[in-house]
Amino acid sequence: TMIECRRFREEDYDIVCDFLIELNRKDRTHINWNWARFEWMFEHPECDRSLLGSIGLWFDEERVVGAAIYDMYFGEAFCGVLPEYSGLYPEVLKYAWRELKDESGLGIAVCDENKEEIEAASSFDFSPADQTETIMVCDLEKLLPCELPEGFHLEPVDPIDRSEDLQWLFWQGFDHGEDRSEFEKNKTPVSRIRKHFDPELSLIAASPDGTLAACCCLWYHPDTDYAYVEPVCTIPSCREKGLAKAMLIQAMCRAKEKGALRAYVISDSPFYEKTGFEKDKHYTFYWKV
Repeated sequence: TMIECRRFREEDYDIVCDFLIELNRKDRTHINWNWARFEWMFEHPECDRSLLGSIGLWFDEERVVGAAIYDMYFGEAFCGVLPEYSGLYPEVLKYAWRELKDESGLGIAVCDENKEEIEAASSFDFSPADQTETIMVCDLEKLLPCELPEGFHLEPVDPIDRSEDLQWLFWQGFDHGEDRSEFEKNKTPVSRIRKHFDPELSLIAASPDGTLAACCCLWYHPDTDYAYVEPVCTIPSCREKGLAKAMLIQAMCRAKEKGALRAYVISDSPFYEKTGFEKDKHYTFYWKV
């Protein structure tokens, strides 16, 4: 069959998610780039949507079998092909270098177990850097129940109706400071709801006085057996109370009820180890400048 390469169009969104689901079905060496990471990026306020047409897709008839996708903006990218199309990988890599680099070059995260991709990157003058990425996994069969700290309660949060409340929570939770005027100057409007957003898996905890204190979101697709954690944060004044751990465990219990067997997170933080996660995959960034 003829493999056709073409640029991403908005109507390709679902088939890219399908490709990423299929890519990670048997071989988890690309689990750092799963459908949920793509969805999280796609509607993220920092994602440069003007670049979407630069994403490259390889089609066998109407099925996506390979992709080169930038990460938020140019300079870092994901390259992947379905196992039976492994011969395409060098072509995908060359496309990414040609179309997705910035003035610093291009970096791609390759799983240390993926010898074919490491060889292809090396043969195309990509060199390993000190930059790495770790994926941790949690077996949802082993979860131990955990209650919210006293006085805190869960609230449903509509990401459209309460967009600014959520952004203010993230601003504080990811340590940008507690100056509301600084936040107001820097906030970015979030316009659309993510397509597969499940409000039952996105938990917000409020403190006794009603302040939004912490957030934990999970992503789950019924065509997979895993949940993906993104993001988890707590505002500084509510840390060290076990709040994030309790929320994450509650969210994972809900994901388990929907059919997830495990949960993945991109992190090597001791927080996740204390919550039941173990290091699973390690990725090295290969750079070409």
